[in-house]
Amino acid sequence: MKYYVRKKKKTILKSICLLTLVGIFFIVPFLPSYAIDTFQDIDGIRQLDVGNQFTVTYDDGSGQLAGTLRILITLTLISLAPFLLITMTSFVRIVIVLHFTRAALNTQSAPPNQVLMTLALFLTFFIMQPVITQVNEQAIIPFEAGVIDQNEALLRAMEPIREFMYTHTMVKDVSLFMTISNLEWDGTRDPVPTSALIPSFIISELRTAFMIGFIIYIPFIVIDMVIASTLMAMGMMMLPPTVISMPFKILLFVMADGWHLIVGSLVKTFY
Repeated sequence: MKYYVRKKKKTILKSICLLTLVGIFFIVPFLPSYAIDTFQDIDGIRQLDVGNQFTVTYDDGSGQLAGTLRILITLTLISLAPFLLITMTSFVRIVIVLHFTRAALNTQSAPPNQVLMTLALFLTFFIMQPVITQVNEQAIIPFEAGVIDQNEALLRAMEPIREFMYTHTMVKDVSLFMTISNLEWDGTRDPVPTSALIPSFIISELRTAFMIGFIIYIPFIVIDMVIASTLMAMGMMMLPPTVISMPFKILLFVMADGWHLIVGSLVKTFY
């Protein structure tokens, strides 16, 4: 008896599910639907999707961007500016040489990092000023005037920067990245892609900066050796030589007008 009741319940449930499914198939085709016959009906599209709109407006193809898009591009460039400043300018060589100079003097935090970074930034701006002028004249001014489009402006802006990087990049560094990229290179600048030129330039700048730092270290190492030998001859082996040598280093650096010589020679390496 119980088996018969359970079987009857299952039959009723199956019948209900079947009727529900049949009702869905019959009701859905009669529900109202809306569509736009052509993509040219912009007003219809906007009525259907009011909350999801993103519009990029050009001023009649003259190269002028909409104000909101211009702000977005400007903020993006500002966020990328530190990376561009470090990788594509003279900043790397300058800041490393200045830190080597401070380490050779053994003055710990004098001058502080803020002063060194500020000096490096202003020297970078001074050295890169001709390149910035070329970028402004060849790319920015024509783009603002509507003479060229955005892609052409970007290509023109990269040309002076690429020329600067290639001039201060060693051939073997460029050859290294061209070989890694499986690209043929005839020794000229044009076939070198920017993705290979930037790391080549950074490696060359690091090599040059360390060579200059080694030359700066030599006179200060001589002072340390003289002071250490003198202290050992006097039997004062418990006195650290750096305590005695640091005032002599500062005296030598001031008498030789060290900052003038280092900064002047460093800037001249880019000309």
